[in-house]
Order: sequence, then C-alpha cells, then structure tokens
Amino acid sequence: MPIDIHKRAIWAQYVNPDQQPHAAAAPKCSSNPDWNPVGGVFIHHRGPADPFGNDYESEVACQMDVAEIYENHIRDHKEYDGDIAYNFLVCRHGDIYEGRGYERGEANSPGYICDDGETIGRNAGFYSICALMRSNHTATEAMLGAYRRLIAHLRAEAPRKAGLRILPHSFESNIPTECPGNLTMYAQRGSTIDPSVPWTGLADIHVFGAQRWVNAAYRAAPGYVACPEDGRTGWSTVLSLTQGLQHELGISPTVQNFGPGTFEAVRRRDTLPAEEFNLNLVRIYNAALWCKGYWTSDELIDWNSDSRNALEKLYGDAGLSYADESMRRRMWPHVVKALMRMDQFQLVPGGDAEIQRIQQRLNVRYVADVGIPTMRLVPCDGFYSRDVQQGLMMAVQYEIGIYLHSINGYFGPGTQAGLKGRGSGQLTGDLRYLFRAACYFNSPTMLAGPRPTPLGYRPEDIGTDSTTSTHVEWVAAFQRFSQIPVTGTNDYTTWAQLLVSCGDTARPATGCDCITQITATRAAQLRTAGYQIVGRYLDEHLPPTDEYYLDKALKPGEPQTILDAGLSFFPIFQYNGTQLVNFTYQKGYDQGRIAHQKAVEHRIPAGACIYFAVDYDALDVDIDTHINPYFRGVRDGLAELGNRYVFGVYGSRHVCTRVSREVGARWSLVSGMSWGYSGNLGFPLPDNWSFNQIREYEFQPGWGLDHDVWRHGADPGVSALDSAG
Repeated sequence: MPIDIHKRAIWAQYVNPDQQPHAAAAPKCSSNPDWNPVGGVFIHHRGPADPFGNDYESEVACQMDVAEIYENHIRDHKEYDGDIAYNFLVCRHGDIYEGRGYERGEANSPGYICDDGETIGRNAGFYSICALMRSNHTATEAMLGAYRRLIAHLRAEAPRKAGLRILPHSFESNIPTECPGNLTMYAQRGSTIDPSVPWTGLADIHVFGAQRWVNAAYRAAPGYVACPEDGRTGWSTVLSLTQGLQHELGISPTVQNFGPGTFEAVRRRDTLPAEEFNLNLVRIYNAALWCKGYWTSDELIDWNSDSRNALEKLYGDAGLSYADESMRRRMWPHVVKALMRMDQFQLVPGGDAEIQRIQQRLNVRYVADVGIPTMRLVPCDGFYSRDVQQGLMMAVQYEIGIYLHSINGYFGPGTQAGLKGRGSGQLTGDLRYLFRAACYFNSPTMLAGPRPTPLGYRPEDIGTDSTTSTHVEWVAAFQRFSQIPVTGTNDYTTWAQLLVSCGDTARPATGCDCITQITATRAAQLRTAGYQIVGRYLDEHLPPTDEYYLDKALKPGEPQTILDAGLSFFPIFQYNGTQLVNFTYQKGYDQGRIAHQKAVEHRIPAGACIYFAVDYDALDVDIDTHINPYFRGVRDGLAELGNRYVFGVYGSRHVCTRVSREVGARWSLVSGMSWGYSGNLGFPLPDNWSFNQIREYEFQPGWGLDHDVWRHGADPGVSALDSAG
C-alpha cells in the first residue's frame, strides 16, 4: 500500500526559531531497550473542543498544529524525553506527518495491556498515532484512508513492525480520558482503518452515540447483550435498543426479540414520544430513528422538532398518516416494532419507486385499516424481499376470504383452495391489484426467442381494472417463461407461480433427480411415468462405513442403463454442500477437478453441464464470502483440465442468479421446492433456469424422487456416451 510520510522539517518551520533545528532533525533512537511495537497502534486525537483552535482548513493549519503539539510536549511534559510524544500524526486532508517516527511513542499513558496472556507496555509496545481533530470534529474519508495506509505500512514495512491491535487511547487507561473522541468508533480491529478488512468508509457519529449510550445504560440489565460501538447500524444495535425498551417497560429478563409481549407492553403504555416522561424511552426512540437513517435530535434525551419531523417522515414513508391522530396512535406499536428492526422505509439506492408504493399500500390497507393480527409493517425500501412476500401473501389470504385470525402467510391448503376459487375468477378491486402487484414483483420476465429479452410489467397496468393488452402480453410471457399453461389469465397455476418458488406442485414435469441407483427396471418405471431425464450424482465423499453414507454415486454402467431405457440424464456434484464452511475456493477447485475425472470415467461427452450444489439457504453475505469463491474454484479447476465440461449451479433462485451472473454458471437447477428459503422469497426465476425442482415425493416404496420441471430448449442433458476406451 503506497505511503507518503512528511518529514519533521515540514512542520518544524512553524516552531520557535531556537527550537527549529531540533524539531527538524531526525528523531533520536529510543533509549528504552523494551521498545517493540508488537501490540499494535493506539489512536489519539487533540482533545476537547478549543474555542481558539482551528478547524484545520488547510495543510498549513495542520502543520502549525503539529508544531504547537511539539512545543507543548517539550515544554510541559518532561516524561516525553524532550520530543513530541506521537510517532505519527494524521490530518483531515489525508496527510501523514512524522513525529517520533519509528521510535518509542510516549503518548499512550503509563501502564500495561494484558490480553491473550501477554503483558505489553502501553508506551513500549505500541505506536501512537494522533489525529489532528478535536472532540467537536469528525473524521474525513481522507483521514481514515491515511490511517489505513499508515497501519498497513507499520505492520508490513516499518523497521519495527506493528502488531494487529488497534486501540483507543481510552482503552484501560489509568488516566481518565475520552481520547480519541469521535475516532473511537474506528479505533478497533475490523473497522475501516484496519487494512486486513475491506474498506467501508465513514461510520455514523450519531449511531455511535446511540451505541455508547445503550451499552452504558443497560449493561447491567438482566439478559442484556452489548452491541459493537462502531457507528454502523446492524441487527446487534437494534436488538440492544429492543432490550433497553423492554427494560424500561418492566420486562425482565430482556431478550433480543421484539415479540408479542413487547408489542403488547408498548400498546398498553399507549404513550407517543412527545407525551413521554420516561427520558430513557425518549433516548431509545431518538436512537432508533438515527439507526433508521432519519435526522432526529442531536441530544438523545430531547424530543424536539427534528424528532417530530423524523417520526412524521417515517410514518409517511411506511404509507401511514401521521396527521390522522387516530391512525398515529393506533399504529404506534407497529412503528416501534419497525424501529427495532433493520427494515428500511426510505427508498434505498437501486430501489424501485413503484414497488415502494405497493409496499406502502400493503401497510395502510392490511396493517392499519384491516388490522391483520399476524402482519407487521412491511419494508418500504423499493425491493421485493422475503418480508414483502409474506405481507403480500397475507393480503391475498384476506382478499380470498381466509378468516382474519387464521391468516399466517403460508401457501397452505386453504390458500390454494381460495386461489382455485375466488382467485381464479374475474378480479376487481384489491384482489385484482394484488395479482398485478405480484406480476410487477416478478418482473421482468423473459421473452422467448433466439436472443431472449426481458419484458417488464408496466406500472400503469397495476392500478387499473381494465384488461390491457400489455397486461395480457406480460402474463402470457411469464407463463411461457415459467413453463406453465399459457392462458394469459389469473388461473391458479399462475397465482402459485407468482407467489411461491415451487408453484403448482401438481403440474406435470418431465425431469427428476434422486440419490437412488437407476436400474433397468427403475428406468422403465420412470419412462412409464412420463419422465424423460433424471439427475444423478457423480460421486460421494463419504466411505460406505460412515453412518451418513447415502450410496448416491453413479454406478459403473448406470449411465448406459439410463440411456438404453430412452431417458437422458444430467450429472450433479455435491460433497456436503449443506454448510457454509464447505464452500471455499480451494474446495471448489479440487471438486471441479474431481467432477471432471468422474465424468470422464462415466464416458460423459464434452460439453455436458455438471451442476454443483448449494444445498442450504445461503444469504447474500454467504454468496459474497464463500459461494462465489467456491464456484470460481470450480471454474478454474475445470479450466485447468481443458474446459471439457461446463458448470451449472444448484440452489435457491437468488444463489443461482448471482452465481450465474457473477461467476458464469451456464445453467441453473433451482431448488424451488424449498419455497421457505429466503433466497426463494422475493426473487424471480433465474434467466438461465434449466430445471425447477418443485416437489419431493416417494415414487416407489423406499425410492424418493425430486419432481423437476425441465425447461424446453435449455440444458439437453446427456443422451449419448463417448465410446469405450
């Protein structure tokens, strides 16, 4: 990482003339034989706000401030051994200044750090790096970037290399200090100034203040779990605020969940923030608004006009009326619950304004007006997500006549019966709106052709009762893309395909997959049942003696047996793909090579697609950190052996879409029957889906099958083998 450290001479010119020679000279070697910064670095700032200080508006102002520090230290601090106490100083413009350089720092306070069985001197074992900012200042990205570059340099290139700790001056100090002020949220490992983790930019000083307050206020509350003090909103922060709320409402022990008991306690209190005399509750509400991204009171204890405006905006963003006092009060418990979650109600970057309008309508119609007991406010961020899908399902259940207290958001027999009846008739009003909203959520769909192109659902078609040609065109295209009957209408199979990843599980399918060896008899049975292709596993990583051994691998001669019966097959590869830890680049690389070798052994011809499995509900963060690297390994392993085979992906809709777009999977085998997976809720079928696994059932006693819709014109599978030898 490039580093440019300004020598002492650049600031020494602003020191008193008689001191300039010493100030400009290279720092003396440490007289302390124990000087070895194995601990890491301490982070400092310039101290409390100074009414006569500067705001570091220029590099010259920063250099003059370093000179002032130097003069103060050599004049008033004999313990600093006649020099500036800091090793380096960093300014808001991103400049780094040499202080004592690589010699012993003196600014970290006397004493020791005892950690991991080590006892390290605060001064003898750590570099000290001072930010040219006071407690009324906040860091700039340039300053944080300079800290990051400097720490990387000190760890890898300095004559005396720094350890991995990043600590605030206040850490276990025997001299009371709030140093480094607003830098404290960065003065820790894993923050954006830590070069061992990805750069994350600026944190939020107001969120940091909320985190510090809630931890200090409730650390002793029964069950309380402290949140990180890093200035970044996350589940840990809102759940800590939830526990603070519970404590103030008399719930003990507190738990990290806003359940029915907490909801009921808020409802019984029936006190909006402007009426609230419990100042800790006011603090909690202001803190939660900061964490939601609303500009509220700078002082958590003060419910002021900024607080009121923030709350009014949150109500409006959620689709609710703040001006309607009855709705404002009635919806307050729902709003508090929303505050204690990570749901967003402002349109976020990349969000769709039409989706936000649908989300808002779901809230006002089904939470505020109808009052579905099990429904909470859905996010209004412009993204179709799992929570929005659940809200949509509950709304549909209400409109098809499900009893209010039986609504649960599940696609069960009652919901299916209602959609086959009322849902499949002439739609008007709210049910018509919900069907078209579901179309929009699943948009775009793909138009068939030599070069498939996306077709978006027109927003104008959502809010009209007219049966427009563009609506019918989109529905027909969606049905064609999903490989369900093309009717252009709101039949049950189309409702099912719009609402759940498995769709209508009773629909016919010509594909299947299983772990069971396909003998000649079984192949004939599959053929008689209408199946045309069967998926089988290339290998199994467990020995027969293992209690979890499934005997799932293709047997010698089995591919030919399948083909002789008039079936095709598609190869699947899975070595315990049910846990995150099993997905690494190296494992993908190794398994890509093994899959190639096994395919060759079974005489599978070149060009065949091998599906590598992600057999669990992988989240976005999992895809970033493990799943995509695994598939890059698969890709590289196959490439090293000549790219004889292409790779596909088995997993949820979201996993398949991301791996295909970002790593290059040719085809997708979608685990649609796992309709409860978050990766299947709120995500359309991937463009390159080839198989959609919609149902698991026992085809014969002791022989289970996955029922797979095989898409026309997609992966043809294997219909012939290479010649023996």
